Amino acid sequence: MDRTIFIINPNSTQAVTDAFDAGLASLRVEGGPKLRSLTLTEGPPGIQCQLDVENVTLPLVKLVRKLDAEHGDAAAGYVIACFSDPGLHAVREATSKPVLGVMESAMFTAMTRGHKVGVIAILQQSIARHLRAFGAMGILDRVAGELPLGMQVVELSDSARTRAGLLAVGTRLRDEKQANVVVLGCAGMAEHRGWLEQQLGIPVIEPAQAGASMALGRVLLGAG
Repeated sequence: MDRTIFIINPNSTQAVTDAFDAGLASLRVEGGPKLRSLTLTEGPPGIQCQLDVENVTLPLVKLVRKLDAEHGDAAAGYVIACFSDPGLHAVREATSKPVLGVMESAMFTAMTRGHKVGVIAILQQSIARHLRAFGAMGILDRVAGELPLGMQVVELSDSARTRAGLLAVGTRLRDEKQANVVVLGCAGMAEHRGWLEQQLGIPVIEPAQAGASMALGRVLLGAG
């Protein structure tokens, strides 16, 4: 039986889905679970405030239940590919399959690569929401700081502007906040991960890759 892990973009911007899907290429191995990226078409263009998080929770639950019903045991797990991990706990209640949030996955992965984690947010308004989540996860003492790019989700397709912002913010996190590992605080920037890591000289974690990697491990080990 072919098993599939569904990586779900809760916003409706297909370019974001395409970008993180391309970043999963090295995780697609012969004989392993398939990685299928989906877009929640009824979601907002970007998950940029708490209201956006709340508004996509029930649609995510409905989508996962639909996928479970259509695919049965072939649906091996789910990854919510948004750095706010919207609907994570509700979706976990809706299915017996593994459900990973990319924020949790990225932060825990980062803590295996460095002691102090710096996070690059896309917007200032996202930071308070992320910090609440880090507090709930019990990891605030490992967070060096979080700084914004000051870009909307739909603006991330401007590669040159995005890279300039990532380098500037990443440098500040490294030099001013003493971060020794950096997390990209939005799915869809995988194409910049390796470049930014080379520029900064410290590890850089892309959240969709971290979430998919953890999901693969859970499925291959048979852990629910």
